[in-house]
Amino acid sequence: MRPAYPRPGLRGFRRWLPSWRQLLAVLLTGVAALVGAVVWLFATTHVPDDLNSFATQQNNVFYWSDGTEMARTGWVNRQEVPLEKVPESVRSAVLAAENATFYSDAGVSPTGITRAVWAMVTGGDTQGGSTITQQYVKNIYLTQERDLSRKASEIVIAVKLDQRLSKDEILAGYLNTSWFGRGSYGIQRAAAAYYGKDVSALNPSEAAFLASLLKGASLYDPSLSKDNYQRAVERWSWVLDRMVETGKLSAAERARYTDFPRPVAPPVARGLGGQTGYLVDLAESYLVSHSAITPALLDLGGYQIRTTFDRQRTADLTTAVQSAGPRLDPAREADRHARIGAASVSADGRILALYGGPDYLKQGFDNANTSNVPVGTAFTPIVYAAALDQGVRKGREGGRSPVAPATRYDGGDGIPVMTPEGPYWGRDGKMAKTANDGHKNWGSISLRDAVAQSVNGPMMQLGMDVGLDRVRTTAAGLGLLPDTLGDLVPSFSVGNSRPSAIRTASAYGTFAAGGMHTDPYSVVSVTRNGTPVVLIRPAPFRALPEQVADRVDESLRDAVRSGSAREAAAAGPGTAGKTGTTEDRTAGWFVGYQGQVATAVTVFRMDATSMQLLPLDGLGGSPTTDPVSTYPTRIWTAYAQQVTARTGR
Repeated sequence: MRPAYPRPGLRGFRRWLPSWRQLLAVLLTGVAALVGAVVWLFATTHVPDDLNSFATQQNNVFYWSDGTEMARTGWVNRQEVPLEKVPESVRSAVLAAENATFYSDAGVSPTGITRAVWAMVTGGDTQGGSTITQQYVKNIYLTQERDLSRKASEIVIAVKLDQRLSKDEILAGYLNTSWFGRGSYGIQRAAAAYYGKDVSALNPSEAAFLASLLKGASLYDPSLSKDNYQRAVERWSWVLDRMVETGKLSAAERARYTDFPRPVAPPVARGLGGQTGYLVDLAESYLVSHSAITPALLDLGGYQIRTTFDRQRTADLTTAVQSAGPRLDPAREADRHARIGAASVSADGRILALYGGPDYLKQGFDNANTSNVPVGTAFTPIVYAAALDQGVRKGREGGRSPVAPATRYDGGDGIPVMTPEGPYWGRDGKMAKTANDGHKNWGSISLRDAVAQSVNGPMMQLGMDVGLDRVRTTAAGLGLLPDTLGDLVPSFSVGNSRPSAIRTASAYGTFAAGGMHTDPYSVVSVTRNGTPVVLIRPAPFRALPEQVADRVDESLRDAVRSGSAREAAAAGPGTAGKTGTTEDRTAGWFVGYQGQVATAVTVFRMDATSMQLLPLDGLGGSPTTDPVSTYPTRIWTAYAQQVTARTGR
């Protein structure tokens, strides 16, 4: 019989309160349902018979855009080691970092489970809170789903596994199946990958670092970035302190380990020579950021990856660098540390070709995908686009006024840079002034001609009139990554930003495509053993009005026909582009397009140790008065000519 509501015989709010019998019935029903669900889950969830069946190594196969094979990778290192051969200090470091109560818990942590479930329900971080037994279960499944169903299965299997195996057996399995980065599964191969030694030779300090990697090798391998190095040092120190707290390391011994045990340099996979390694790195980075594939899963292998890279264009670009680039002499000081980067990107976002350096096996640093090099005056078409799109505001009062290609600006050298409130004063206490190449005075000049002739002064003032924050928004809309955009000072308009050659080419491609932009991407599709993997592809969007893009395009064509980029006219009709120089002559650029393919070429000098940029004066034995954009323009032109000769268009 259904309970009567409101309850008869009572008055006021008490009529709506359930009786204690009703509350007890609801509680008992809930408990019964929960117990039934747990019993059902335990009955239907089985521990796999072969816990290590996942550990079969496979290659990843990368394909060119035409479907031919480009490269195979698969450097997974796995070597099981008995627990008795793992030093006590290594085991203690892992337990201190991951699960100090491992030998006393039942395979699960009630508080950790509660935190994990709450995080999943609320959308928070689901990492952490798992015991070593649970992590071992997750290792053998290698699933990355973050839902209650997977978590429930993990918990049940962990409890059953804890009853079936001894703690030592579970710990041995965990140490032999965990991913440590650098293609290494298991503590034995991790010891070799990071310290070039057997696990038995590790000291407590090295053990503490390797234990740190279990939290996420891609975040803690210090060779990957400065941020990683800082995180690794902090985590390593914390693990050592935890070992003292858990009684596994004396305070006196802890005091001996004050210097971070730097790992050896990571090995480079063979078969990735020439440009191939740069292309594979780029494709792998895209996969990790645009799919559910993690670095650990990539290391495990088994993926078939169809890339956007055009084999012939890549060869053409390499040939152009070698034939038209500077002739470098190691004995000449001006040629030391010289670097060349280049990228071709279709207006629909496909990265077609790349030149990252002379050889990936000799120089792993990708010159085409670096954010270390100022783009210089190759940035000015973006300022021009922002002005055409958003207009300018010159005075304190009044609204914004439109500008057109024929709008004239003062092209004089050394003209004070103005804000609506008056002259711009820098932090150094000096008034900012314009600076043209060669300090040439151009007089009154139209904006269209200022871009075509690469006259810096009007562009610097134009950026101030538009509003540097608005120029930055336009640049980001054209695909330049926000963290590569420079400080909002007058030099922002003439290129203090440091976008990669890939991103710069992609931005210019927007002008070729009538204002439509698609972020660059390097992978078309991916499967694993024939099964498609979901891959996020960037969608096209309108970044600029078509009329604005067309007007920028006209100015870039003028630059080739009769402006600062006349040397590129040899590439043939329909060429549009712009040179780029920096005030300190540390980088030269040429960015341009033919049809729907944009290419950016940059030449710079950078000390690999300090990452400091050096002047290009005298590069390749050229006169120090030569424009630093000379070599980029020659390389770009030679590349375009080769593509035209091969394709007829």
